[in-house]
Amino acid sequence: MAVENKVALVTGAGQGIGRGIALRLARDGFDVAIADLDFQKEKGLGVVAEIEALGRKAIFVTADVSKRADVSAAVDAAAEKLGGFDVIVNNAGIAQVKPVLEVTEDELNKIFQINVNSVVWGIQAAATKFDELGHGGKIISAASIAAIQGFPILSAYSASKFAVRGLTQAAAQELAPKGITVNAYAPGIVGTGMWELIDTELSKINGKPLGQNLKENVEGIALGRIETPDDVAKIVSFFAGPDSDYVTGQVLLVDGGMLYN
Repeated sequence: MAVENKVALVTGAGQGIGRGIALRLARDGFDVAIADLDFQKEKGLGVVAEIEALGRKAIFVTADVSKRADVSAAVDAAAEKLGGFDVIVNNAGIAQVKPVLEVTEDELNKIFQINVNSVVWGIQAAATKFDELGHGGKIISAASIAAIQGFPILSAYSASKFAVRGLTQAAAQELAPKGITVNAYAPGIVGTGMWELIDTELSKINGKPLGQNLKENVEGIALGRIETPDDVAKIVSFFAGPDSDYVTGQVLLVDGGMLYN
């Protein structure tokens, strides 16, 4: 699939899944704004260089996605500097590995600010910009297998991803008259820093050697291998492109065969 004269913004795109998504969209023909925290700027500029090497335009925008003003400013920068705005990918997120009885108020607030509030701010900013530019667009957000089934020791994370699923369904219905589609992707076990963190924290809780929790989870995947950022990016490519024009309000599992919904 190839597009022309289209602009996408990907949050949390300095590394991991976000980087994979940004590069795939660039290969599809998008010019891409890379949004990430200031301490990720060097990595983000590296992704910008990779995209430019593919012959597309790219910029880095510093943004704390938990802050509404930052997300709005990132969308404005993408539209102004890249000459349009067509797709937002609300990819940024964090994990939290903790028994439900031990989750603190600050920890719960933090994960919801980053995983849920940011999606609301992204939906609002993108829809406002689409209206301003006089056309529809695509809003795509990061859910998870934990948006379909809650997982023990990941209670706050699961709750935040269930919230993304609800926001996706509700926003899709509200924004459909404007020609805006709203969908989400639900990865399983992706070989990135997030799962290294999960494996480390699970090891502290259950005493299994480092790597063992990850190994056991991967063994439960029907397709027999760990997921890559490219596996996720292919689904985002579908949602961002014209082949998904008649798809909205959906959360699509991309987990290699872990859950069946």
